[in-house]
Amino acid sequence: REFLWAGSEVMVALTYYAHRDKLRVIGREEELEALNRQAVQLAQEVAAEGDALVAGNISNTWVYDHTQHDETSRLVREMYEEQVGWAVDEGVDLVIAETLSYLGEALIALEVIKQAGLPSVITLGSVPDQTQDGYPYEEACKILVDNGADVVGLNCSRGPWTLLPIVERIRKAVDGYVAALPVAYRTTEAHPTMQSLREQGQRSFPIALDPFAHTRFEMADFAAQARELGVNYIGICCGAAPHHVRAMAEALGREVPASRYSPDLSLHPMIGSQVKAKDQPFLEGWKD
Repeated sequence: REFLWAGSEVMVALTYYAHRDKLRVIGREEELEALNRQAVQLAQEVAAEGDALVAGNISNTWVYDHTQHDETSRLVREMYEEQVGWAVDEGVDLVIAETLSYLGEALIALEVIKQAGLPSVITLGSVPDQTQDGYPYEEACKILVDNGADVVGLNCSRGPWTLLPIVERIRKAVDGYVAALPVAYRTTEAHPTMQSLREQGQRSFPIALDPFAHTRFEMADFAAQARELGVNYIGICCGAAPHHVRAMAEALGREVPASRYSPDLSLHPMIGSQVKAKDQPFLEGWKD
């Protein structure tokens, strides 16, 4: 994934869920340090090709519980300190903490990043209508900013059109940088998150979301609308594909290396500008 940080590209190390508890669950805890270090090293290699910055990455742990704050905070802090420590050793320029459901867990992540002396991007997951410890998202983001977060906002769960109204409230509530990274799925007021989507009465999350996928054009529209709202850090979460990212970048006025692969529909044999006369009768049936 790539993002823009103060005019510079940022390459993110793929260490989401690469914390001790998650790797213990899947039987790979002994690979924890190597996985984290190697992910940053790979990001460093790619970033060096374009002189980009490199971000470490931490995520929700499923361990934090605000009703058992003291006990669970200690466990979460230990896991974050491990990951951030390895990222710092490998020379990252900033750290992203994402998909955090609790303000309490987000504050722990922020504290660990600040202790490391690095800039922070803190984005909250957006499944319920507020954080799991009871804070409206705009209030939670304001508290994070007051505690020193450099970028705050939302990522995951909600598609563009159910995420943006909350992001607009966040933008009004905080100064500084605001982030918006929706999933690439068509969520609605009736089904505001990808977890709530249904196809033929069956739950689509997590592996049957294909019918709800956004097109590149819809994600480009989101990027443009987010910028109009004053969002500074625009991205995409679950369901993202390269053509989405490319279209979003182009909608924001950027020409990225992959822009050379953007389709030129004027060359299409059925809808382009050079349709042959012999094919006109065949094509008449599905013209606008």
